[in-house]
Amino acid sequence: MRETLIEALEARRSVPAAALSEPGPTPSELARLLTIAARVPDHAMLVPWRFIVIEGAARRALGALLAEAYRAGNPQMAPEKREKFAGIMSRLFPAPLAVVVVSRPNRETMIPVVEQELSAGAVCMNLLHGARALGFNGIWVTGWAANDAQALAHIGLAEGERVAGIVHIGTASEVPAERPRPDVAALTTRWSPPG
Repeated sequence: MRETLIEALEARRSVPAAALSEPGPTPSELARLLTIAARVPDHAMLVPWRFIVIEGAARRALGALLAEAYRAGNPQMAPEKREKFAGIMSRLFPAPLAVVVVSRPNRETMIPVVEQELSAGAVCMNLLHGARALGFNGIWVTGWAANDAQALAHIGLAEGERVAGIVHIGTASEVPAERPRPDVAALTTRWSPPG
């Protein structure tokens, strides 16, 4: 079992949201995924993140709102280009399930904000690993909708919150070919005492 887990971690691969289709997680699998996602380092147990689940008909409804927000927010753009990107926004949630991981750091504690934001990032990674363990595929993205004030209001973020990631989950119609990976040896140094 240990080797199977190691092999799964070594083979982890993102699948574009547009290549994710049904089936997606069942309600009980989603509950399990969110529980797995929440098992992350969290200094002082602040729970500096939360989830927004987008599934079913809500995907299309939110896509329509985001397309309209894109149009309204880019009046200077050439109309054909604006419509092209608005169309992309309208199809932003093609996978059966998207989980928006919202970073909500507590700024009234001595725990550094960066630690709290990294905890939210770990939630995104756990979601991907959990999805893979349950036989699904996924991708962690952000993009325009994660950074535009009107889009964030439509998604349901409050003041002081940020999108740590939008994790799309479903079944891959085709897993992309392996991509080049970093040279870990070139990125690794070993500290030694001076002198």
